[in-house]
Amino acid sequence: MSWLDAIGWTGSALLVYSVMQARVLRFRVLNLAACVVLTGYNATLEIWPMVAMNVALMAINLWHIRNLTSTRHDTETYVVLEVGGQDDYLRHVLRVHEPDILTFQPDLVWDGADEDNRAFIVQRGDETVGVVLLRIDGPRATVLLDYVTPKYRDFSPGRFVWLQSDMFVGRGVTTVTTSPSMVGAYYEKVGFTALADGSFELAVPNDATRKPR
Repeated sequence: MSWLDAIGWTGSALLVYSVMQARVLRFRVLNLAACVVLTGYNATLEIWPMVAMNVALMAINLWHIRNLTSTRHDTETYVVLEVGGQDDYLRHVLRVHEPDILTFQPDLVWDGADEDNRAFIVQRGDETVGVVLLRIDGPRATVLLDYVTPKYRDFSPGRFVWLQSDMFVGRGVTTVTTSPSMVGAYYEKVGFTALADGSFELAVPNDATRKPR
């Protein structure tokens, strides 16, 4: 196999691998890389229609990457909606993603009928980004589930949920504590403090206790 053939096979393999990605940003980045490789390969062979196609795809990927990265920390991008603990759509989301959810939160037990339990859906436009389930006991909230769908794990919805959303507005919550059994916890990156038992704790920002707008 010549070095040129190796480049062509590498570009093709990368292209196939990119379309297997569930994460939208990762897909765009890998697809862009594949297009770059294939543009060079086809240009060397002077296959200009394929060069033109890959250049066009590079431009499309760059446009999407720019839009995705420019809004990943934008507070206008996400919204947190409270739903009933036994809401049909909530139950649907939990059921569809149950195997993945239990991978990250193996000790999850959800009683939607418990009046101390609260459920929230995180939305980006008309797409569901994740689910947050809490147990609120006076000024303390315990995180029962903090789940982000695979498509949006390259983004930072958690920063918005815990630091910028109105999720705790008017509830008198001053402290949030996570489960010590959560797999792949990211909380230190958004301002939580690690505790000795493996859980994390956050002092809720003062403006989160203001009255609802």
